[in-house]
Amino acid sequence: MIQPSSQSPDISHLSRHAALVIFTKAPIPGEVKTRLCPPLTPDEAATLHGSFVLDMLERTILAVATLHLPFHRYLACAPSSALVFFKIMEERHGVKLIDQVGDDLGARMQHAFETMFENGYHRVCIVGTDVPSLPLDHYTQALALLETNDLVLGPALDGGYYLVGLTRAAPELFTEIPWSTDRVLALTQEKATTLGLKTALLPQWRDVDTIEDLQALIESSSLDAKKPKHEQSFSIRTAGALQLIANNCGRGHHPEHTPLARLTQD
Repeated sequence: MIQPSSQSPDISHLSRHAALVIFTKAPIPGEVKTRLCPPLTPDEAATLHGSFVLDMLERTILAVATLHLPFHRYLACAPSSALVFFKIMEERHGVKLIDQVGDDLGARMQHAFETMFENGYHRVCIVGTDVPSLPLDHYTQALALLETNDLVLGPALDGGYYLVGLTRAAPELFTEIPWSTDRVLALTQEKATTLGLKTALLPQWRDVDTIEDLQALIESSSLDAKKPKHEQSFSIRTAGALQLIANNCGRGHHPEHTPLARLTQD
């Protein structure tokens, strides 16, 4: 298995046949980021999630434009691409919409892969919206690795993965996986080995699922704000939302025993 590389590969020779599918849900209070509630309210969690969606759309189009990545971008929508929120994203951010289809995350990802391959793409990557500050170079690496590998995975700190890329459909890769557990990445790698898929890993990154993840993101955002503007990874929108959450905790709007409350007291 190929391990993560710190070098930015040359992808100028790659063909245009690549798809980047951004998996997301509509920012409906009570249906997104529920593991952050409490201490966040459902409205706060939905607002933060909506900001993450916008970040991913803005940063991926920036990656395509500045790094000359041969990606066509798709937004895989739940519960339905017909929602006004998604239609606005399509119009404003030039992204194509598809529906998430399937009973669980694995089935939905497999359906998206099959759809993209049926549409003629030779390399397909799926990424979530829980990595709003993911370095743009990770997309470059993913594409380059798929030139010489069947599968690329972006390991998350919690034992899952934030990105998965394939060069052909592999339905078995997404079955009998205990999603949202710390076994997802390891079991996926085991399945890949069994299926004979040559696999490469991207650098590890933290996604945002728990309060501890959110605390780390607030800390990263604070550090990011001290950099020159052209080097910052966080949007003003998300940095503001994170600061508001931290401030609310500091004013006692959330239980004092939560990690976020402790963060504001340190």
